[in-house]
Amino acid sequence: MAPHDFWQEIHAPDTFYADGDFTAFYVAELDDGAQLRLPIRVLGDGRQALASLIINQASFSTLDALAERLAEKLRRFDVDVIAGLPTLGLTLAAAVAQKLGHSRYVPLGTSRKFWYRDELSVPLSSITTPTQQKRLYIDPRMLPLLEGRRVALIDDVISSGTSIVSGLELLSACGIEPAVIGAAMLQSDRWREKLAVSGPQWLERTVGVFATPVLEKTETGSWRKPRT
Repeated sequence: MAPHDFWQEIHAPDTFYADGDFTAFYVAELDDGAQLRLPIRVLGDGRQALASLIINQASFSTLDALAERLAEKLRRFDVDVIAGLPTLGLTLAAAVAQKLGHSRYVPLGTSRKFWYRDELSVPLSSITTPTQQKRLYIDPRMLPLLEGRRVALIDDVISSGTSIVSGLELLSACGIEPAVIGAAMLQSDRWREKLAVSGPQWLERTVGVFATPVLEKTETGSWRKPRT
């Protein structure tokens, strides 16, 4: 597959074999069996890899399908407003808010406007940009949209949990505790420990459309799910 071919189509169940070794791509399966092909990103040790999702490079139909599925998972939490994490989470957050019938959402940001307040910001890093020192901000004018509301904090992928924890810390500084955390993909289980430190409730209040494991390299150079 060419790099730009990934994330462009949700395939019918059983289009691809999903239980063997993977070479060109990983096959993620959604709750209804539908499949999405994801590129495999090799980690620094060369022995492990992760399946990758870059949602703002996905087709509109794929984004629409993932947003619809995530919105359905969020409905039971009676969410009043969506807050989105930058950068990629903003694409999904806006689409999910529309699916829930909301007229707008609240984007968090990393670009400091002159009217922002430093006390309404926290440090931010992510697994895909580990060397960049950023801060996560909320526009003070957006606070009335969140205060006293049932908030869903949305990112595209939850991997190490670092970005989500930053989002929780920022909302906590504003006196807000989200009702739920949502993502298109839960990437491995590494995020669980970090979120549990923030509060054990988050393990039950974090939902994703689908989950992917850490992949292990085989003797032939392909990749497989960990043995259980």
